[in-house]
Amino acid sequence: MTARARQLLVQAALAAALALAAWYFVSNTAANLEARRIASGFAFLWREAGFEIGETAGLAYSAADSYLRALAIGLANTFRIALIGIVFATALGALLGLARLSPNWLLAKLAGAYVEVIRNVPLLVQLFFWYALISENLPGPAEALNPLPGVFLSNRGIFFPLPGDSPVLSGFNFAGGATLSPEFAALLVGLVTYTAAFIGEIVRAGILSVDRGQIEAAYSLGLARRAAMRFVVLPQALRLIVPPMTSQYLNLTKNSSLAVAIGYPDLVSIANTTMNQTGQAIEGIAIIMGVYLTISLSISAFMNWYNRRVALRGMLR
Repeated sequence: MTARARQLLVQAALAAALALAAWYFVSNTAANLEARRIASGFAFLWREAGFEIGETAGLAYSAADSYLRALAIGLANTFRIALIGIVFATALGALLGLARLSPNWLLAKLAGAYVEVIRNVPLLVQLFFWYALISENLPGPAEALNPLPGVFLSNRGIFFPLPGDSPVLSGFNFAGGATLSPEFAALLVGLVTYTAAFIGEIVRAGILSVDRGQIEAAYSLGLARRAAMRFVVLPQALRLIVPPMTSQYLNLTKNSSLAVAIGYPDLVSIANTTMNQTGQAIEGIAIIMGVYLTISLSISAFMNWYNRRVALRGMLR
């Protein structure tokens, strides 16, 4: 038997073993569900949900809608927090990375202290801290803080203006403008500040990887420090920054599932409610796993595409 034939035989044996194991687990699960008279399948998705959702990301929803509609609202909320969080975490992380390399001793030390503290405190603890700070320590709407024109901070949430529409105190709350609930605000701040600490270190490492001669050459051409960083250092550093940055984007998206701890109605929170009401935990968990797998693969595919573009630019230079 040739080496090639032996390899094919081993692979076929492994595939058969995996198929047998999968068949055993599926059949055993089905038998146990039937013995306990627990319904299986996804027909429950079209039944009436019967519960309200506090935040619907601007989509229409009522308790009379189906479980499928409720899960779609949870998915929209997950997308909302993930996309906004990625944008702000990237911006804050880039600033932290640059601050740690600043010639200003105080700024560099403050940025370093931020990174060390935030990275070594569990994210869940930070979420509890931010939620308590917003919901319990901020004043009510009547005494809301007003740090900027049209922006109000209260224990009912964060209110800020939209074009042609500013928030105005009306009764016991604000009307008009846009609102971030305490749960959304706490989750967003927690995810952004936590993820930015890791992104900052990635940015710092990427910049330090650029050969010192490149920087000196930029200075010799008369470029100021900021211009040298923007046009010479960062384009080369991106080739090393993008791959680990992808992991942080994935971590932020998956960490958003901790929203259930502070009451934000993301996909996991709504799926938990659905499983508690229907008793179909296997299907609910399968939906959660499938959705997060799809999101993660989509982010990875986009970032890999972008990384190839960055790498090609670097090679052309």
